[in-house]
Amino acid sequence: MASEKPKSVDSAPVEAEDTHTHAVDHHDETPKSDAVGVAAAIGVVVVGAAVIEVALVPAILVGAAAALAPKYLPNLGERMKPLMNSTVRGAVKLGRKARSAVNDAKERIGDISAEVHAEEAAAASR
Repeated sequence: MASEKPKSVDSAPVEAEDTHTHAVDHHDETPKSDAVGVAAAIGVVVVGAAVIEVALVPAILVGAAAALAPKYLPNLGERMKPLMNSTVRGAVKLGRKARSAVNDAKERIGDISAEVHAEEAAAASR
């Protein structure tokens, strides 16, 4: 009588465990299998986009890289901070030098213009 439910000690029926309702634990998956799945999904999207419009492929790849970066490069922001700081500092210094060069050029042009006006005034007064 294998189809009967098991009985407890006090003769009350014990519910049989339903093995189909347990949640699947995905924490056992390896990162490699997860990466393969993501790569396959990206590949399908890229091929689909290429069929529709080839120009969409680079944008999709950049978007996928941006979406995956936090997962696979978790401390990227912290590692990029010194590079970003030095880039901004360099841009500020370059801006100051460019501003100085433009001001020097304006001053030279103003001096030349003043010389031309003075020469014209001297020529007109003779």
